Parts: sequence; C-alpha cells; structure tokens
Amino acid sequence: MASLSSEFAMKDLGHLNDFLGISVTQHKGGLFLSQRKYAAEIIDRAGMSSCKSTQTPVDTKPKISAKIGTPYEDPTTYRSLAGALQYLTFTRPDISYAVQQICLHMHDPRDEHMNALKRIIRYIQGTISFGLHLFPSSIDDLVSYTDADWGGCPDTRRSTSGYCVYLGDNLISWSSKRQPTLSQSSAEAEYRGVANVVSESCWIRNLLLELHCPVRKATLVYCDNVSAIYLSGNPVQHQRTKHIEMDIHFVREKVARGEVRVHHVPSRYQIADIFTKGLPLILFEDFRNSLSVRDPPVSTARV
Repeated sequence: MASLSSEFAMKDLGHLNDFLGISVTQHKGGLFLSQRKYAAEIIDRAGMSSCKSTQTPVDTKPKISAKIGTPYEDPTTYRSLAGALQYLTFTRPDISYAVQQICLHMHDPRDEHMNALKRIIRYIQGTISFGLHLFPSSIDDLVSYTDADWGGCPDTRRSTSGYCVYLGDNLISWSSKRQPTLSQSSAEAEYRGVANVVSESCWIRNLLLELHCPVRKATLVYCDNVSAIYLSGNPVQHQRTKHIEMDIHFVREKVARGEVRVHHVPSRYQIADIFTKGLPLILFEDFRNSLSVRDPPVSTARV
C-alpha cells in the first residue's frame, strides 16, 4: 500500500466489506462472497417472497424451444429479471447454466420461459444464504474442467459448452455459453470447449504473470471425451477435422509448449456438467459443493 500511495492518490479504507453489491466476509478459513441482499431484491421484484423453494434451478428435461407456448404478457419484466439474475451469477456459479438458458429467449419470451425463470428464483429462495468461498491455498496450479452438450438446442442444434477454472483450491472463472456454430460431431463440440478453456487459462496465466505470481506448471484440462483428448496431442490431421483446424492448432501449440496438458476425467466427476445441462439432485449438489458454493461459515451466519 505504501508503495502504491507514493505513485497514486489513494488511501487505505481497511478490510474489504462490500464491493458493487457483493458482500465480502473474512473468516478464519478465508473469504465468503455473498449477494444475499441483492438476491432478496430480485425475489421481491418478482413478487415471489412467499414462494416455495425448489432444490435445483433447472430440471433434467431437454432444453426449452424458443417457439413453445404463447408469448409472455410482460416481456419487459422478463428481461429485467433475466438481466438481474445474470449479475447474481458473479457469486452463484451454480445457476449459470439455468440463467444462460433463459437469457437465450429475452427477444421473445414465452410462458414456458417465464416458468423456467421462476424456478430459478424459487431455487434462490431456498439457497439465499449461499455464496462463494475462497480459501488460502499453497497450491498455485491452474486446473480446469470443460464439457459440452452436443446439439442440445432444439431450435438450432448448437451445442452448449461450459468450463470452470481453479487456481489451487479456489474457483476463479466459469462459463456457460451456447456455441456460435454448429458442430458435426460430439468430438468437435467437446474440442471447441477445450479450446475455449485453454484460451481462458492462457489469459489467467498472463494476468498472474503481470501480478508477479507466475504459474510455473502446465495447466491441467480435464475433458470426458476421448476423441477430443486424442486430437489435442495427435499431430495427424484428419480431413474431418479441417473445419476446426484453428482450434486444433491453437490447443496443440499450447500442449507442445508444455503450457497445457489435456487429461480424461470420468463423466461422474466432470464438474463442468453443471454448466451444460440440468442434473439430478444428488449429482447437482455434489458438483455445487465442488464449486465451493454453500452456506456461510458458522462464525458469519448472522452477517
């Protein structure tokens, strides 16, 4: 702080307590980030303060079509709530996939889409105290998980890809996004997901380097598709992979330099599944816990 103060006009405001609506609580085990007050405002804005809670933010059924049902009577309210939920994902990665799905239909919301949005709010009602934990860690490795739901969109048949990146024991980056182009195979969809998380990992590595905390070991990327793993290391270029040639060369270059290593992980332990599809309750809770999204520590339960 003293060194920065000599260069910039600044002052020490003490321990961080609140930043852009995110409550930060320091405890013995690290930091707890919460948007409980903001979540309560969303629930109140939706007029669902007395609603019954649900245990998951989205069901396990196929994704909702953009053309199903009748148009919702108040699209402005739908868009307002969907946008508010997007900001809530800053400390609630467990709702990222569900929020991503409802945001796909902001241009023409239907009754079924509003029902899906209300389910998210009901889930938040039951987990309003949840937040993101950050822990002190002596491990400085970057570990990432990536997955894709091939052709899951019922209207465009585009795939949904998701990833999460850990620095040591802490979740620092995550994404749930529909791919911009159509994939002709599950391997292609999965490999595009690998390329996305490798790109994100490279950005994080460069950022840490600028902060004088370089990551000296290769980033571990876990994928549950054997074909995608094979493509990342095999120098043979097959004619059926020419349409993803840029992604292949990008990932292979990082692998050849020793910056990235792509490994297989069984689907049961593929944490990134929570960002690509609706999951059964037991699996959802297991992955949510792996994201360090849970109740605050006992010492901060009243904060």
